[in-house]
Amino acid sequence: MNNPRVAVFRKAHFNAAHRLHNPSWSQEQNERVFGKCNLPNYHGHNYELIVQVTGEVDPQTGYVVDLKWLNDLIEENVLQKFDHKNLNLDTEEFKHLNPSAENIAIVIHNILRGHLETTFDLKIRLYETERNFVEYPA
Repeated sequence: MNNPRVAVFRKAHFNAAHRLHNPSWSQEQNERVFGKCNLPNYHGHNYELIVQVTGEVDPQTGYVVDLKWLNDLIEENVLQKFDHKNLNLDTEEFKHLNPSAENIAIVIHNILRGHLETTFDLKIRLYETERNFVEYPA
């Protein structure tokens, strides 16, 4: 019989600026689709990130994963890359990718996925505002 599967969560925060813009569109179309998120001088958000790791409980430790290790993983691979950055200008990940909340969540997932064993499921929930958030995978 397998050990029980449990989801553990780690919350983190980062602040970043971005501009939603499609360079293949006219300025009018960008303004119509993205509104204030298309301001040419960018705008910022206080993002709240929730990382969910689901897996079997290790009978020796009682952990799914060590939450200190997960915290350090998020700090080193996400926060150091994105916190207090202009996502469009300061990061490789978004030089050619529109930094929507959806795309940010996918990028974070892909970064962290590479550091987890395949036996773990990973889900990212990213709050752009208190009322607007995304989750990947859905």
